[in-house]
Amino acid sequence: MRLRNIPGSREEIARSRYVIHEDVMKEKRGRWKEVFGNDHPLYIEAGMGKGRFITEMAVRHPEYNFVGIEKYSSVLLRAVKKREEQPELENLLFLRMDAEELPEVFGTEEAAGIYLNFSDPWPKDRHAKRRLTSREFLARYDKILAKDGRVEFKTDNRGLFEFSLEEAKESGWIVEACTFDLHNDEEMMRENIMTEYEERFSRMGEPICKMIIRRERPFGADGA
Repeated sequence: MRLRNIPGSREEIARSRYVIHEDVMKEKRGRWKEVFGNDHPLYIEAGMGKGRFITEMAVRHPEYNFVGIEKYSSVLLRAVKKREEQPELENLLFLRMDAEELPEVFGTEEAAGIYLNFSDPWPKDRHAKRRLTSREFLARYDKILAKDGRVEFKTDNRGLFEFSLEEAKESGWIVEACTFDLHNDEEMMRENIMTEYEERFSRMGEPICKMIIRRERPFGADGA
């Protein structure tokens, strides 16, 4: 269960040098290379929770830049604390924002990839458009992803996963890789980084689903 009410969390986040402040983050649109001071590819995790996944990604891949997004201050604070333990990292920053605002904060083709890990399933049908893998959100990702960019999604929720596969296909995305049992899929487990939720669910014997999707490439992009 997510913690949402740690007193003073919002104020502490505002003081962190690892968090881009809300009043200026939209000014960074199209300028994230300037923010990081290099031209490395940029990867985003939307709904990063306590930050375990994206922090480890930043450690393993200094050749990339990473931005973690979380809308709950009390959860983001946990990620900030992890970040403070590794001040040598220069390729990881955080934003406190709703993923609905992604196209307002990132420019056209500015993101090399997007990670979605154990997103809120929003189980009621009337809330389907709030799911981070809905066609509404896929349209937002489409605005900021590079032409060869991918969206990678992991979940323990079979219903949400099936919904996500259908939304991707209906929205014209290509399912490049898919498994309903990630931890028994040798190929897709290569370099897998477990989130807190993934570790918990896999320990309970729950299968983890994963898909990697991309948009239809323009004619000739792959040498055809």
